[in-house]
Amino acid sequence: MNNKIDVNSIMKELEEKLRNGLKDNKLDATGISQLIGEHLEKAKEKVLQDTSKMITEEVKPSENKKKKQPLVILTPYGKLVFVRNMDYCSKCGKLYGHNDELFQINEEHRLTKDSLELITYIGQIIPGFNNAQEVLLKLRGIEISATQIQILSEEVGKELFEIQMEKSNLAYSCPEVAAPAMLEKDKENTILYISMDGSAVNTRVEDENGSTWKEMKLGLTFLDKDVIKRKNGSSIITKKEYITYMGSVAEFKKVLFDSAARAGYGRVKKVVIIGDGAHWVWNMCEEMFPDAEYILDFYHMTENVYSYAKELLSCIEKKYKKWADTMIYYIKTEQFKKALKKVARSTISVDKANKTVNLEGYIKNNIDKMHYLEYKNKNYYIGSGMIESGNKTIVQKRMKQAGMRWGTDGAQYMAVLRAKHESNRWEEVEKVIFKKSKAA
Repeated sequence: MNNKIDVNSIMKELEEKLRNGLKDNKLDATGISQLIGEHLEKAKEKVLQDTSKMITEEVKPSENKKKKQPLVILTPYGKLVFVRNMDYCSKCGKLYGHNDELFQINEEHRLTKDSLELITYIGQIIPGFNNAQEVLLKLRGIEISATQIQILSEEVGKELFEIQMEKSNLAYSCPEVAAPAMLEKDKENTILYISMDGSAVNTRVEDENGSTWKEMKLGLTFLDKDVIKRKNGSSIITKKEYITYMGSVAEFKKVLFDSAARAGYGRVKKVVIIGDGAHWVWNMCEEMFPDAEYILDFYHMTENVYSYAKELLSCIEKKYKKWADTMIYYIKTEQFKKALKKVARSTISVDKANKTVNLEGYIKNNIDKMHYLEYKNKNYYIGSGMIESGNKTIVQKRMKQAGMRWGTDGAQYMAVLRAKHESNRWEEVEKVIFKKSKAA
């Protein structure tokens, strides 16, 4: 068979239209682009048709060939439609396609691994599976339902999640292997930062109080040597890892420990934990990282002070701003006695409904984690802006749009995909997809 695919007629047609259009001054840049797109589409269809024909004619049949069966495979460039030779499996008695293993055909979904990777990527980055369906059709001409995009994305996310939990359980059960102790003189002179936060996701599952909102816990680990500071004071982390878990602290801490161990826990001289003051954060980290220094996130602290001041002074801006700024100054300069004295003079009935913090208790409980002058001298980061940014990009941007409600498993699987993307670790997703394709 002549394997050469003839697109000469397509190119001649394009050339003729271009010459005529340019000659008559009827083509602008947009018109040229449209002509190119039209003829590329024609050439693509020709290539797909001829490739399908070539595969059908050239693939060698097996000696035990039983029958032929048409097969449609979705590629990132369109559909391949060819006839494959079918064999009976002597062990299970089922038909299977001869050379399926060679082609790495997924019998269930009939996709190439490139297609599965593209669909998964679009599925996790575009808010809404219906929108992802539209993007795939518009930009790549791939016809696939929103439901199928969701199924495929969550299948990949599930495998990633299972790998994550397997590694995390192993690291947590054998910390001496995951993060072996080293002599102080042999440790790397850098700082490992660990931060965590939570963000509520609307699910289809009600709790005992009738609420459908579940907390997606998010962790972040990075080394200070992997941070570039800009002139405007902001920072870029060149190497980091986000991890997610929807569920108990008992399981989340395993995932966080595994990430910290891979980032350098045990091999670095300093570990700094930045948290928002939640008891579960401090208790969890004190168990796993007893040698760490702890910092109450400066920006969470200021938010709580302002929230308290607004409640105290009836939201009169001129009064509450002055009160809050004075309190923050006392805390920032480590004048804790003055801060506690000032808040003790205030008379406020803490309203749990609007989540106003008990500021006096908040300061007393975290006073050992608010030595901001000392942290400044050590060049420590004192804010959780990086984990807050992660919450916005990983959870809120993709999973908290209007009308979105998730199954708890589906939310977890999507969050794992989002975390890999935002950590610049998409190659780990590709490895899972390649493994799936080979297994299929």
